[in-house]
Amino acid sequence: MSAVEDFAGSRKDEKWPELEKAEKLARGAALKWASGIFYRPDQLEGLGYYRKRETQRNNSIQSRLKSAVQSYLEGVNIGLGQLRYALDDVRGIRHSLGEVQEEWRGKGNNFQGLEQLREVVTEHVQLTAVVHNLPHVFSVPEIVSQTHGLIDSRQLLEAHAKLMELECWRDNILYQFHRGSGTLSSEDADTVLSYFSGVQELSDALARELWDVVGCGLTFVRKDPALFVSAVRIIEREERIDSTMLEGSSQHHFLPPGRPKGWRQRFFQVIQEAISAQFRATQMDIKGPGLASHLAALQNNIMDELCVVKHLMVQCCPPHYDIFYAFLAMYHQSISGHLQDIISWDLTKNEMFTVLNWTLCVYHSAEMMGHPDLCPDVDITSLGPLLAPEVIEQLQRKYVSKVKASMTEWMQKALEAESSDWHRDQEPEMDHEGFYHSTLPAIIMQILDENIQVASLIGDSLQHKMISMAVHEFDSFFCRLRETLVEYGKEHLKIRSVPKFYVPYLLATINNCIALSSSISCLKQERSVSSPFEKPLPSLQATLDKTQKKACRLLMDELLLDMQPLFLQLPSRSWLMNSEFIDCVCQLMDHYYIYFSRARSPMFKFLLLESERVVIIEYVRALMQKRLLCRNTEERLQFSDRMSEDALELTQLFLKMGLDKTEQSVEVILALQELIRLKDPSLLSLEVSGFVAKYPDISDEHISVLLEIRGDVSKEIQNLIFEMMQQSPSSLPENYHAIFTNILVPARVLPFCLRTGKCA
Repeated sequence: MSAVEDFAGSRKDEKWPELEKAEKLARGAALKWASGIFYRPDQLEGLGYYRKRETQRNNSIQSRLKSAVQSYLEGVNIGLGQLRYALDDVRGIRHSLGEVQEEWRGKGNNFQGLEQLREVVTEHVQLTAVVHNLPHVFSVPEIVSQTHGLIDSRQLLEAHAKLMELECWRDNILYQFHRGSGTLSSEDADTVLSYFSGVQELSDALARELWDVVGCGLTFVRKDPALFVSAVRIIEREERIDSTMLEGSSQHHFLPPGRPKGWRQRFFQVIQEAISAQFRATQMDIKGPGLASHLAALQNNIMDELCVVKHLMVQCCPPHYDIFYAFLAMYHQSISGHLQDIISWDLTKNEMFTVLNWTLCVYHSAEMMGHPDLCPDVDITSLGPLLAPEVIEQLQRKYVSKVKASMTEWMQKALEAESSDWHRDQEPEMDHEGFYHSTLPAIIMQILDENIQVASLIGDSLQHKMISMAVHEFDSFFCRLRETLVEYGKEHLKIRSVPKFYVPYLLATINNCIALSSSISCLKQERSVSSPFEKPLPSLQATLDKTQKKACRLLMDELLLDMQPLFLQLPSRSWLMNSEFIDCVCQLMDHYYIYFSRARSPMFKFLLLESERVVIIEYVRALMQKRLLCRNTEERLQFSDRMSEDALELTQLFLKMGLDKTEQSVEVILALQELIRLKDPSLLSLEVSGFVAKYPDISDEHISVLLEIRGDVSKEIQNLIFEMMQQSPSSLPENYHAIFTNILVPARVLPFCLRTGKCA
């Protein structure tokens, strides 16, 4: 208690900020507590109880605080005592060390004589090593000579044992020098190495012999694997010695010369070099047909050697060599480099196909890396692609480009031969059904099908590119065919008698287009991968249709040229009197019908429809020329009767040819004759209204010509008809086949009058 009182007394007059803060917080907490307990007057009765309880509590807290402070002060007092004892011990130790230092300084000169003793010990150690190794040193030349003999006779294990013995002697002597002086001087090392120079030569000679054996390892494994196994055992011995020397060098800082040899790494390098030597071929050696033979020979050699490695060499090497996978990776790498060299040459399309087929098909097939003998142990995907995808893509594009040039050339030759046949003095060939045709579709489709079949052997990617290219080339070919047809038609117009079989060859061209369209559609359905046809096929079909329609147009132009002389007499007085005109037209159509029957469906029907429209339009056009105007009712009746008879003849003609009445346009002739036959001109407006509703493409000029042909229509009725026509809608209905749109009305000739007086 006295220590506590002293401590309290020494701090009595000092002010502690923390104490004041704690006191304020305590007072505040007490005030808050009291205000919560005594907030009503009747609660003041328990004030004595609370005062007594808090007094007891404060006394308990103060007693605990005094006890804690007392124990703390006692601990401080014990610590101070221990520090006094430690200080005394430190002073004693310092005094003892000073005495030892003084004694050491006095006797230090006596140790300088030990340096001479150390030099004597070092010399003794060296002499001991020399005496110990002296028998070995004298026998070195003899052992070197013996070892050379063993190497020459390929007794590799015995030769290696001698070599290890010599290297051990050399390394021990060098280590003795190193251990004796702590470091190996260059003078000592040169002396030892010069004496043991034959050892390094032996090591090099043995290494050369080993690499010769390893390079021809497959041959040795087939015939006598003992020599190859000996080489592998020697390599493994050297690897263990390398590991031991490297571990010892970290402790003793001494590594014998020539270590580490790294013969295991060199073992795989020699195998890689031997494999790479198989792929050294010049461009002259394997260019052209020799490329396929070269790759086939490589395939056979590689398969034979991999089988030897798997079944024989694996048993001659330690498992950690993983010799089969090592060979596989080396072959894969060498083949990849060799193929890249070949690709860099200027290859033909056949050579490109050979490379692509070998790379993408043969290499992974059951004939090579997928062979049943190799499958369980070969995961060719782990080695990566033989050629990078971008290299394959570039080679495929080059191949397609070469094929495109060849295809364009062959198509052009076929087109030139076809156009040359058009000028022959004989009809085109007919098939077994009697339709005109030529060899053009067969040649074109053979070119296409062969190239697509060849591309499909490589894969879908090349097939897609080939089909896209072929579709583009077909489109160009059809455009050139259409241009050739145009030139063919122009030549014929100059001299219509040349060529002699103009129409038959046009029909043969139409049939060829039908055959090509059918063949392309069949080819699309036959191919399992039809996506390349989806987008370009409509465009190709449209180009083919244009070519086909152009040939049809030339046919219709030829028909029109033959008909024009006949329609020059329509209408005329002779036409009114007899049926000679319509008989000639029917004869001409019968003649063309024989030609049209040589066309395949659906173009046969199309030609009939087009020829029927040509006849009807030319008939109406001839009427619009106003070559004959009716002068009275009798002539109008005669005019309309002749038109009715002509319409009936034409209807029967085309019915006989195979056109239904609903497909014919003859009705327009009957409708026109009704306008001319009408007896009461006042009813013309009603008749014309019905005619315009049926044929909305007729114009005011056409109606005006018809009214002039009648010859009895007054100006008032004409004006009424024209006003009615202006009020009727002029838009053409959907799928309406125009007739009058293609008929031009001749310009009206104004009366010429020469006046006697001066002009106004």
